[in-house]
Amino acid sequence: MVGRETETAEIIRRVAADRSHSEVLILTGDPGAGKSVLLDLAADRARREGGRVLRAVGSESEAHLGFAGLHQMLRPVLGELDSLPPRQRSALRAVLGLDECPEATDGMLVGLAVLTLVSDLTEQAPLLVVVDDAQWIDRPSLDVLSFVARRMDSEPVTLLVGVRAAAALPGFDKGYERLEIGPLSGEAANRLLDQQPTPPVGRTRVRIIREAAGNPLALVELARATATRHSDGSSVEGPLPVTDRLERIFAEHAEFLPEATRRPLLLLAAADATDVPTASRGLPEAGDKAWAPAERAGLVRQDGPWISFRHPLIRSATYHAASFEERREAHLALAELLTEEPDRRAWHLAAATTRPDEDVSAALQQTADRARRRGGYAAAAAALERAAELSPSRADQARLLTEAAVMAVFTGQLGWVEHLAAEVRKRTGDRALISRASLATGQLMTLRRHHAAAFALLTRIADEAASAHSPRVLDALAAAAVVRYYSGEEPQQQQIESLLSAMPDSTVRGALRAWVLAVSDPNGAGASLAPALPGLIAEAKDDAGSLTALAIVAWILDQTALATRTFDEAFDRWQARGSLPDGLGCAVGWAYLEQGRWAEARSVAAEISAVASAAGLDHAEACAHALDATVLALLGERTDARRGAEQALVLVDPLESRSVAVSARRALGLAAVAEGDYDTAYAQFRSAFTDDGDPVHYHVSYTVLAELAAAAVRRGRREDVAELLERSARRLGTGMSARITALVNRGRALLAEPDHAEPYFQAALADDTGEQWPFERAQTRLDYGEWLRRQRRIAEARPLLTTALDTFQRLGARSWIERATAELRAAGIEAASSVVPSAFTELSPQQQQIVQLAARGLTNREIGEKLFLSPRTVGSHLYRVFPKLGITARSQLRDVVEGTLSGAGAQS
Repeated sequence: MVGRETETAEIIRRVAADRSHSEVLILTGDPGAGKSVLLDLAADRARREGGRVLRAVGSESEAHLGFAGLHQMLRPVLGELDSLPPRQRSALRAVLGLDECPEATDGMLVGLAVLTLVSDLTEQAPLLVVVDDAQWIDRPSLDVLSFVARRMDSEPVTLLVGVRAAAALPGFDKGYERLEIGPLSGEAANRLLDQQPTPPVGRTRVRIIREAAGNPLALVELARATATRHSDGSSVEGPLPVTDRLERIFAEHAEFLPEATRRPLLLLAAADATDVPTASRGLPEAGDKAWAPAERAGLVRQDGPWISFRHPLIRSATYHAASFEERREAHLALAELLTEEPDRRAWHLAAATTRPDEDVSAALQQTADRARRRGGYAAAAAALERAAELSPSRADQARLLTEAAVMAVFTGQLGWVEHLAAEVRKRTGDRALISRASLATGQLMTLRRHHAAAFALLTRIADEAASAHSPRVLDALAAAAVVRYYSGEEPQQQQIESLLSAMPDSTVRGALRAWVLAVSDPNGAGASLAPALPGLIAEAKDDAGSLTALAIVAWILDQTALATRTFDEAFDRWQARGSLPDGLGCAVGWAYLEQGRWAEARSVAAEISAVASAAGLDHAEACAHALDATVLALLGERTDARRGAEQALVLVDPLESRSVAVSARRALGLAAVAEGDYDTAYAQFRSAFTDDGDPVHYHVSYTVLAELAAAAVRRGRREDVAELLERSARRLGTGMSARITALVNRGRALLAEPDHAEPYFQAALADDTGEQWPFERAQTRLDYGEWLRRQRRIAEARPLLTTALDTFQRLGARSWIERATAELRAAGIEAASSVVPSAFTELSPQQQQIVQLAARGLTNREIGEKLFLSPRTVGSHLYRVFPKLGITARSQLRDVVEGTLSGAGAQS
């Protein structure tokens, strides 16, 4: 490889046989830059050193076939699927089309199955996974690869991904090292030209170097073209871009081939990579003399028993150089060969069809249904869109396009959903279909930053549905309530109330009505739902959607223990509803945070952040960053907390996403408290309220009241904040939850004159339900203990301070541990000076989860299935944490956990 010495060395380093951890490297570059050659080199090196190689090559015409890339990659190891756990095996076989799939497959379970399979394969030898032309790998396969890449830890696996420089690569666009395969230097370009069979000279060489712009493939092909044309280089004149010029050159190579070669070459070009083994029955064998002219022309090469194109551009040029009738005949021939592959057959029939055809449309609809059941939403939407184009009935076109819009929501591609909804409006006046397609657009818009536009669309849909007495009105209002929560706009609440009140009672019962009321007005109408929630949850039973919605309602109404129990009950199905965060997706993480399950909260944040980032859902990603930043601040990781909160604020418009803005500033305030910077803490907490003392956000702002009071005392702003706090209490009135009541009373105690503080401290701790918010409860005990010590009531202060310290240690809240330790020392308990966070709380969140599950007796494989990790990664974590915990056997984990997390069993 001329001029690629640095890149080659980097690739070789990645596939060294003694690697003991995972590697992910993204190779980016223009077509013809040499990505494929470098990937070939890596594969050859890995095989020579005894490693195993799995490969997939993207194809533009294959991009709409759900899990085609995954099938291509796993085809050599399909026999290994039998060793997977039953649920994983069933899910993976279903999406690969090996088994029938009666229900939608859980995408997380498919990812876990591939992760487990990869881990199992590495028991025999290190594994190299090579993905070339990843910009054309179908989205479901790419999602699985991204899932696996994020969870490879101790696996001896290297993932090399080749992608065109300008192409988006969802799931791999952030967080991974990239190796840019840029243009060759002038010196390297000249060396490469010198090595050609007929090295160009003079003006021809100058032209080639200028036109090729350092692209190796362009250099080679232009040199080859000019060797057979005019020696002055005129064959490379013209303003065409390099890639167009190359395709033209390749087409010219094919133009002079004999008919016996051109026909199979076109058939090969029309076939997808996964079609080739089947389609090969209609092609000459690899050694057949028909291929010889194409091999001499440098168009194809022998790849084992198959013939393949030497470069994707050659395939593209060969295909587009043919007439439509020639391409049509090729697709029909392939469809005839693929009778046992109905999805691929349907797409080849569609490629051969220009007029409406009911049979082909029906075949694509069946393909979409199979893709949907496998969780391949992008493939399903693409098939439905093409089925609509080929349907002879305008009514069926509108129906199919509507279904496509609903499926496309799960891809996160708002532009696609908007396009499909617009096409529905062009084809029908059916208000129900138009409403459903528009609702799909609105639901996806809720996860982006422009909430005013989303709310306007959703309320218009609700208004139109109400006028038509359509049940769609409640779906629209449920989505509008999400926007209302995110934006915090008060006028939006009035519109929701107006639309809801105009609906008959019979249409607004159950979980959706509870959702709309609680999400949009938790302190008013929503508060009255609290007594009914347990009954509604019991009625929901196995309905994952209703259970999740009701769990979110419970969280918003500050019934945190009920919320987490319901989330746990629905967990196996919670993320199986699609590949995107649904509704208030971060609510489960906030509920876990509030109940002291901080490691789980961080896991939720990480998953939502990864999915949202890959889909370009900036608001959903910001929500996840704000959640994670809050946990980090409480753990005392101040720098990381600030970085996460600032990322959240960059991603949103604070006037359209007040919930995120207030949450992020609360995290910044907690980070400042952890540093002892009370000026910054006060400014951040105070920003949760307007200058007049009104809440910036009707739900999140009130959670900041006690922190604001504590910072105000340090800043000498007692009177200002006392007025703000009482104003908030009056505004909340009887709708105040037990949690907010406790926070208000803690704030009053801190702001009161010393002689009047005790009744408020006692009120804040009076309700035993407060134990479901352990950190907040511990803060109040610490404040009360400090007050008692200053009143010289040392004996009464010690139990409160000790209990607070125990909670802070269990949670790993370092800054609060230090403060409680100092207070206990001042109270005369010198032994407290040696109290430090337990070894358990020093572990990472993921390691804490693994230890807790292992302590319950779960195997590595069972733990991996729960946490979406490979068994090897679980084992590696346990190997590393044993010395940290001071133990040598798995049987000792239970004692460690019970000793560290005393009283926390119900929460975990």
